[in-house]
Parts: sequence; C-alpha cells; structure tokens
Amino acid sequence: MSSQNYNPFDTAKAQFDNVAGMLNLDQGSKALLRDTMREYHFNIPVKMDNGEVQVFRGFRVLHNDARGPGKGGIRFHPQETIDTVRALAMWMTWKCAVVDIPLGGGKGGVICDPHHLSPREQEQICRGWVRQLAQDVGPLRDVPAPDVMTNAQHMLWMLDEYETIHGGRFPGFITGKPVGMGGSLGRTEATGYGVIYTVREALKELNIRPEDTIASFQGFGNVSQYAIRLYQQMGGKAIAASYWDQADQTSYTFKRESGLDMDELTTITDQFGAIDKIKAKTMGYEILDGGAWIEQDVDLLMPGALENQINADTVHKISNRVKVIAEGANGPTTIEADKVLHERGIFVIPDFLANAGGVTCSYFEQVQCNMNYYWEKDEVLGKLDTKMTAAFIAVSELAKKKNLYMRDAAYVIAIDRVAQACQKRGWV
Repeated sequence: MSSQNYNPFDTAKAQFDNVAGMLNLDQGSKALLRDTMREYHFNIPVKMDNGEVQVFRGFRVLHNDARGPGKGGIRFHPQETIDTVRALAMWMTWKCAVVDIPLGGGKGGVICDPHHLSPREQEQICRGWVRQLAQDVGPLRDVPAPDVMTNAQHMLWMLDEYETIHGGRFPGFITGKPVGMGGSLGRTEATGYGVIYTVREALKELNIRPEDTIASFQGFGNVSQYAIRLYQQMGGKAIAASYWDQADQTSYTFKRESGLDMDELTTITDQFGAIDKIKAKTMGYEILDGGAWIEQDVDLLMPGALENQINADTVHKISNRVKVIAEGANGPTTIEADKVLHERGIFVIPDFLANAGGVTCSYFEQVQCNMNYYWEKDEVLGKLDTKMTAAFIAVSELAKKKNLYMRDAAYVIAIDRVAQACQKRGWV
C-alpha cells in the first residue's frame, strides 16, 4: 500500500486543514471532521487448508455519517495499514458529498494476500470479517463494497453471513454483488467510466478533442481497463499501462505506440490485472519498467491503482506535453507533488471527484435493492453520466468563480456540505 515514510492519513488531514481555513470552519467542526468517528480493529482466526490456524488483522473505519449511512470498500492487501483505511474513509466522506449522494464515508480492510489463499480460505476471511462487525454495519448504518483485491464473490459471502446472523434478506447491506443476486448492471464499468466522463468534460473546457489525445495509465485492474475502453471509444489513443506482476513481485509497464488493443489484452490478463509478458511481446508490446507509465509523452495521465504514485520523486518525470491528470486511484498524488502540478498549470481532476463513479453506482445498487426493482444497464450508466457531469461542472464553475485549484474547489464543496449537515444535526 504505502511506503514506510508516506502516511496517507497525514495527507488527508493536511488537505482538509487547507480547505477548513478557506471555509473559516469553527473549531468544533474542524475537530470533528479532521478525525474518524468510529474505528474497529479485530482479529479473524481462520483454519487454513493445511489444518493450521492463521490469524488475520481486520479493520473498519467510519469517518462521518452526518449525510447518511457510511459507505466504503473493503481491501484485501498484505500491506494494509490502519492509517490507509482512515485516509480512505475520510476521502469517501468527501467523495459522497461532492457528487451529492446521501451517504457518509467508511472503509474496511484485511491484512492478507488473496494471491496465496484458496477460495475457501478467502471465504472464511469474508465471513469472519462480518461476524466481527455484524451489529455495527448494515443498510441503515454502514454499507461495505469491494475494493482492491476483493470482488463480487467476496461481497456475496459477506452478505450471506450477514443475513444468516440477522435472519432475513438484506441485499442493501453490501454493494458490488453479482448481477442476479442484488448487484447492479453497470457496476463493473462504473468507476472507470466515471473517470472518463470527467475527462470528457475537462477536455471540453480546454477545447481539446478526445481524438487528438494520447494517454498513459497506471494500473490495469478493473478501473483502468474500463477507463481505457471508454476513452478509446471517444476517439483517444491509450499507448501504455502498468501492472503488478505477483510472480516477479514487481511492476511493469506495457506499451505499444499504435495503441492498446483491449480485446486481445484481456485474453492474456489474469483476475488481478497482470498480463502474460511473453504473449504480450508477440503481440508487439514493449515491456518496460513499472514506473515508465508516468514518463510517457502523452496528453493525459491516469493513475488508477494505489496511493502515493505521483510524489516528489516522480512528478518531475511527467512530460511537458501532459495537459490533464485524472486521478482514478485514491490519494495518488502527495502534497509536495500537487504543488508542482498546480505550478505547471496541469488540469488535475481530483481523486474523490474523478473516481466517484464507483460509489455513485454503489448508491444506485443500494437504491435498487431497497426497492427490489432493478434498472437496465443503459439507465444505470445514463444516471451515472448525469451525476458525474453535474458534479464536475459544479466544481469547475466554483474553481473559475473563486480562482481555485480544482482539488481545492472540490474540497470546498464537499467539506461545506458535510459541515452543514453536522451543524444542522446539532453535533457542533
């Protein structure tokens, strides 16, 4: 997740402090919103396939629920930390607020590596996570979802455990479920598509045609794969993407100047977004160092996996040609690097706006579950486009009106909405 000298929660708090000053928030509001409301730390004992018991550390953090039940994914990652979960929970609060959906911010995680766990062992971790939290999560309190290295099957195991404990059917407890089992059509595309909806609007503002642009992507998981597909449908050309190779325990970037062919690439990509290097080379792809994605001579960069990717060491590698950075990942840019991007005049679409398509569609899934009526895919994606476009325009208009950096404008809108909800409830 994060390097030892990078603390994402410190970054999240610094970003909040900056905007709290702009908004002249009272001391009580600042103290409340600067920290988490509730945290759960617990052990999950699992009997492994070899008969031994292994104990996994799990977390759930609720940052704020003034605007509605908590909402946020569950990560399975061997380098998960509580400060990462805290930061992601805070960013989820702002993400839900900036797209104006009635949810708060939460996040969960388990320190584990699914690459080295059998399906049965993963199922036991999922069920154990729910057993630890069964009274403190739910459709009216805190709604989990998939995140890094978790998927629809994990969510269904968690739902089944929750329903077994509570003795009923509660499909709105968790989102990201399989279609046909309470999941929403369009959910797998939602985050990546949402990023590109905001890219489309940014290019309009810059008077740049998508078909005149070239892009490079960091990460080749669900977010980047769908973002690349929609970007190319709009006429753009994606020439590079990075991925993590579990076998080599290192990252690589694959590149082809003529553009990425997603149909052929997905035939040689595993469930974690790693490609077969040997087969890729036969298809004409160069295999480069994992950090090469950021050095490409392109118009658009999209960090789409983990935090701390654009930092003091990497920001100066960004080509002078780059005009737009769309943060598909959470917290990919450090405070120091962000100052450089601002000074260079690069149009940055901040993470909690750019990648809000996932939580927006999760909200749609929750609504459909509670109604027990499900929309067609075109309707889901149409509503998603409307929501993302409206949020982008609101942030962009405020940025122009107040002469603000896009990230600051997005924070001003989000933090103000949450602070007002806390004040109206009488919390501060």
